[in-house]
Amino acid sequence: MTQGAAGTLYLVATPIGNLEDITLRALRVLREAGLIAAEDTRRTRKLLTHHGIHGRLLSLHEHNESTRIPELIARLRTGESIALVSDAGTPGLSDPGTALVGAAIAAGAGVVPVPGPSAPVAALVASGLPAVPVTFLGFLPAAPSERRRVLEAARAHAHTLVVFEAPHRLLKTLDALADAWGDRRIAVARELTKMHEEIWRGRVREAAAYFRAYPPRGELTLVVEGAAQDGAARAAAGGPPDAGAEEAARTALRAALDEGLAPFDAVRRAARASGLRRNEVYRLWLALKQEASR
Repeated sequence: MTQGAAGTLYLVATPIGNLEDITLRALRVLREAGLIAAEDTRRTRKLLTHHGIHGRLLSLHEHNESTRIPELIARLRTGESIALVSDAGTPGLSDPGTALVGAAIAAGAGVVPVPGPSAPVAALVASGLPAVPVTFLGFLPAAPSERRRVLEAARAHAHTLVVFEAPHRLLKTLDALADAWGDRRIAVARELTKMHEEIWRGRVREAAAYFRAYPPRGELTLVVEGAAQDGAARAAAGGPPDAGAEEAARTALRAALDEGLAPFDAVRRAARASGLRRNEVYRLWLALKQEASR
């Protein structure tokens, strides 16, 4: 491996499930690197053993980054090459590595990506939703108030939105998505590239009902349509509103009527729940009021 005065940090993408999903270049880099920094050395050892690689491993994860990074930078300064890998996919993408990359750049080391498997990209292209533009949100905050803040900030994004989630938090996240973004189209990708791979497609509330009945296993990637793809955008463009969005708005408005909310508050709540524009929701509100008065 050719190096300059300082060594090179290689960001090596590894399989997200199927061990055959690794590039020839990645295998060469892993063989030739002086050291492999791995999120979980046990998982990486399985990959290396499968491909007959006997590299030196050192752990690098969120709990030891502060102590490991100076050691790795010192190795790079001596001209050593280091391959950084995560448990699956591309390192630094919702995985440890970002801080090391920044430190390596500051130290004058080369930083070279070795592209390959990526769960967000795999889920996105198989979702059936537009692949560009797209916004990747990673893992949402666990705290409900912080999660609501993040979702509200992204609610009006005219992009397909991609989210990582763990199985034990999926239902809470789907409920939060429905409350913040409305009943949009969604693809839930589970166990990508593995034997039990599943890509469920439908609406957010339908997904919540399905996964309540069939609790998921394995890491999940959620691909959700953006605001510009939903009923609001169609209405703004002069097209017919989405039937699912209108029904979601009517449901929210009926609940508001039962609660005796003021029209302004009811329309605002229903707009958030459905993704429709407030003027469209107000039209539905007037229609419901007329029905109620008959």
